[in-house]
Amino acid sequence: MQLDLNELRELLAILSQTDIAELTLKSNDFELTIRKGERLREATLPAIQPTATSSPSTSLSSEPAPVTLTKKGIEIVSPMVGTFYRSPTPDESPFVEVDDIITRGQAVCIIEAMKLMNEIEAEVDGRITEILVQNGEPVEYGQPLMRVSSS
Repeated sequence: MQLDLNELRELLAILSQTDIAELTLKSNDFELTIRKGERLREATLPAIQPTATSSPSTSLSSEPAPVTLTKKGIEIVSPMVGTFYRSPTPDESPFVEVDDIITRGQAVCIIEAMKLMNEIEAEVDGRITEILVQNGEPVEYGQPLMRVSSS
């Protein structure tokens, strides 16, 4: 069974609109399990090679950012592995700057993963005190992205 990036995107979009909680696809080459409502802790996945007809997605999906409390404030951490972007497009202003007041549910950045743009939303109200990642840098799951002082 061959699965290209566009087919995977379509499958994920369809599943997000259903009540299906878990789906497993198996073939001789790979096994793919998708579970809604769970965070990926550890996985070994084969690389999916984009086909000549695949193109980057411009649609955004929203992902709440997990938070951790440290002595320096609340950290907004990356919910996935990907590339960090401060603005929706290179020509637009960043979602947030240091000293901006944010509210729960407000978009604070984008993490691009597998050519899908995931808008990351704040899970807390507060003031951005520090942005810890540079635009375009790769980020890991659980890596701190920003620090917020609670309001």
